[in-house]
This record gives sequence, C-alpha cells and structure tokens, in this order.
Amino acid sequence: MRAPSPQAGFTLIEVLVALAIIAVAMSAAVRVAGLMTQSSGILRDRSIAMIAAQGRMAELQLEGRLPMGMKAVECDQGRLTLRCEQIIGTAENGRLLKVGVQVFDRSQDAPPLAKLETLLTPQERLPQ
Repeated sequence: MRAPSPQAGFTLIEVLVALAIIAVAMSAAVRVAGLMTQSSGILRDRSIAMIAAQGRMAELQLEGRLPMGMKAVECDQGRLTLRCEQIIGTAENGRLLKVGVQVFDRSQDAPPLAKLETLLTPQERLPQ
C-alpha cells in the first residue's frame, strides 16, 4: 500500500484563481442579462409607439379632412404616455399631400419613438 501523497488536491491559490475566474464570468453574464432586459423594454415601447402612429394615420385617412400644418394630440397606449405630432403639407409635385406622424414619449425629452410618413390625395382641405 502506498501512503497518500502530500501533493494531492488543489492549493489555496488555485482555488482562489478559479473562484476569481468564475466571479468575472458571472458578472459578465449578469450585465448581458440586464442589457437584454433593457433592450427588450425599448423594443416593446417602440412597437407600441408604431401602433399609435398607425392608429393616428388611420384616423386621419378616415376623417377625410386633412388640416394643413402641425398638430399635436395625446395618444396614450396603456402605461405609455405618448404624444402624436402630425405634420401635413403639400408634396413636391403639388398634387399630393405629405402626411407625417411622429410619436414621442411625453415623460421624457427624447427623440421620437416612431415615425410614419405617407402621401395622400387631397379629398378635402381645411382652411389654414
């Protein structure tokens, strides 16, 4: 029979180095998970803002009366407090109307969450 060698097993330094490597890897994983959660929240807000822009554009098309100029209306969606800004003007050719809708978060001073533009034929114009 052999006697157990005093060199068997890991030294304290080896164990500490392994724990340090695991700690660095875990902190990187937690950071990535946090960024993914934040990105999915921003994506969700942008998707909801695009739905609000599409809804406002549909309202304008159904009204049939397109007032020239800019107008801002509240277009909240669920927990999001949104502001829709519609801009209606003549297109370059002069026969069509350029209709744009931008959606902003009212709780922040930030760039628009969504933008939507189209060209429409003028059915009825309101006086400016």
